[in-house]
Amino acid sequence: MADNPQPSDSVIKVHQLRKEFGVLKAVDGISFELKRGEFLSVFGPNGAGKTTLIKILAGLTRASSGTAIVAGYEVGEGRAEMRSEIGVISHSTALYGDLTPLENLIFLGKMYGLENPKDSALAVLEDVGLAPRRHDRVRTFSRGMLQRLSIARAILHDPSILFLDEPFTGLDIHASNVLKEHLQTLHNKKRTILMTTHDVSCGLEMCDKVALQVMGRFAFFEDVKTVEKENFEALYFDAVRNNQFTMGIRQHDTRLKT
Repeated sequence: MADNPQPSDSVIKVHQLRKEFGVLKAVDGISFELKRGEFLSVFGPNGAGKTTLIKILAGLTRASSGTAIVAGYEVGEGRAEMRSEIGVISHSTALYGDLTPLENLIFLGKMYGLENPKDSALAVLEDVGLAPRRHDRVRTFSRGMLQRLSIARAILHDPSILFLDEPFTGLDIHASNVLKEHLQTLHNKKRTILMTTHDVSCGLEMCDKVALQVMGRFAFFEDVKTVEKENFEALYFDAVRNNQFTMGIRQHDTRLKT
């Protein structure tokens, strides 16, 4: 693993990435590149390996084989230099419910070694519209407010790359629109974004590149300008139906063997 950033036009460069859990191939030979400021929406049925892909790219789990270069660094657990360049929104908010938003972010800012963690925390809370609630306990927040705070947490250290794992899940229409506005602002600021989602309309509207992940592989990866929404929807829903059928076969086989 290299100690210094590797020069490249691409800020994310993935080659033949694989992650296996026993006989299950969660990520199976994925390759792609993203340039600075590009937004990739990754669609796929449940169990396709989307979350595992994000965990690998964020350095939260190791790949079984293949390579991934993020922000010029080869991905590996514990690489502090790379982690300073990325922000992650996952299914887990990683927030302390008994602390306020301000306290959560100041604590995190100190962990990142920010020079003025309080000022940085106040700035991002203002960005996501939570400054008026900065002294309230996080456990009192709605799902939408938690997602906004998760964004604040992810951008606190001004990362150049964001990994978002189904950030719209569980949000009502208003909260979804607010989140979409925040992500569009980040995209306009040339942040490189990889987002997994099931929302075809929203995902296609926001992205530059679109991928369909099925059974660990990218079955589709294209510039969004070349994609017809209706055709992609049909392709995506076919993948979901076929995946449900395949998962049913797997579960049936498992029951027969136990």
